[in-house]
Amino acid sequence: MFRIRTSLAVLLALALGAGAAGASPALASHNESVFFEGSTILLNPKTREPAIAQLQHLGVSALRVELYWVDVAPSPKSARRPTFDATNPAGYNWGGYDWLLAKAKELHWTVLLTVTGPVPKWATSTHRDFLTRPDDREFQQFMTAVGRHYGSQVALYSIWNEPNHPAFLRPQFNANGTPASPRIYRGLYQAGYAGLQAAGLNRPQVLLGETAPTGFDRVNVRREGNNALLHDVAPLEFLRGALCLNARYRRSGSCGLLPAAGYAHHAYTNAAGPSYVPPERDDVTIGVLGRLTRALDLAAGAGAVPAHLPMYLTEFGVQSKPNRFLGVSVAQQAEYDAIAERMSWSNPRVAGFSQYLLRDDPVGGAPGASVHGGTIGFQTGLEYLSGKPKPLYSGWPVPLTVSRHGHSFSLWGLVRPATRATRVTVLVKGAHARRYRVLSTLTTDALGHWSTTSSVRGASWRVRWTSPAGVVYEGPPIGAY
Repeated sequence: MFRIRTSLAVLLALALGAGAAGASPALASHNESVFFEGSTILLNPKTREPAIAQLQHLGVSALRVELYWVDVAPSPKSARRPTFDATNPAGYNWGGYDWLLAKAKELHWTVLLTVTGPVPKWATSTHRDFLTRPDDREFQQFMTAVGRHYGSQVALYSIWNEPNHPAFLRPQFNANGTPASPRIYRGLYQAGYAGLQAAGLNRPQVLLGETAPTGFDRVNVRREGNNALLHDVAPLEFLRGALCLNARYRRSGSCGLLPAAGYAHHAYTNAAGPSYVPPERDDVTIGVLGRLTRALDLAAGAGAVPAHLPMYLTEFGVQSKPNRFLGVSVAQQAEYDAIAERMSWSNPRVAGFSQYLLRDDPVGGAPGASVHGGTIGFQTGLEYLSGKPKPLYSGWPVPLTVSRHGHSFSLWGLVRPATRATRVTVLVKGAHARRYRVLSTLTTDALGHWSTTSSVRGASWRVRWTSPAGVVYEGPPIGAY
């Protein structure tokens, strides 16, 4: 499997609103989809069956799958295009993707399919690498094959993973330091959308963007040399460029509206903690999603995208130790991950949230290594590389956040495996107590969400839930923020 992972400089911000008092929670007004991306563990015949069983236990009901063009195309390492009908699914080797999407259909899980580079060498402008200026016409034909092959098995399509990052698309910048990737991406998006229409999908549900959270508006090639061209483009600068808008979100060309079902973004965090707000105004992390909302609304006002475009946070995770560059403790990972999910859930413009990785990658190099041929390992998993569970493994099915408000505490949680309203037990332990005691037993809403407030002072909290089948779920200790 041809696999490239990106490095991200990413941030976390804490924005927990007060929960409703008592056992009748005031909950968000929208139904947010939560996707899970298992990456290669779900595509490997040796690991996919037990991984699916784990996801069922965790309460997963939707998958994000990245389909790498280079993985399924004929003769991907050749500079010469093979002779074949690129719109015919029979010309490709779909491999483990077929098994995974069929399994998702069997389980009635929703699938978000992100079709992305790396690409076959013969489909690039240079024919010497897998990333430089992919050919729009070739991509349109490939997307036609994808649409014909998977059709109704996919609920949402997304075009290109992190197109503002040089590990997935090049060049990011022109020789004069201005962004190049936004216009390259626009052509690919239009070609991909047209390809799905040619496959018989009249109004394909396609997400725009899939952007990485940080980057630069301009780079100084004179000062940095060719290394300047390997920076990410800042996500809002990328958005404006792809939509042909200037810095004031006014049209700077004759581009028309791009049809889209939503805007996808990767609002990652790092070890800076839950209160950090990036000073660069065109960066968008989990704590400043309002920047992206405003940008999309301004773009809609310019006629560049549909109005009130929803946001999908299609890749997210909190890095833990042993990542020595971005990792927090595994206890903090469980806390921060739940905080981020609550922030996402509380935002009415967010229609989707996604957990990246079940099991950690091998530890890689420093941030930036991937664009120089190295690897960046993500430690965002619920398990260590060895398969040993982290606290997040028990926390993800029953996430819990606790926020301090004067002398009271606001609690929010979710019973993810629940399929209807259910009862959940909240436990608390004092600073000098040996054991947890029951704080309250609450009824969730029909989707498993609950919230409450309490004046009981504690050092840590956790939740316990017993499924109708008798399986007991108990989350890790959670501190107040």
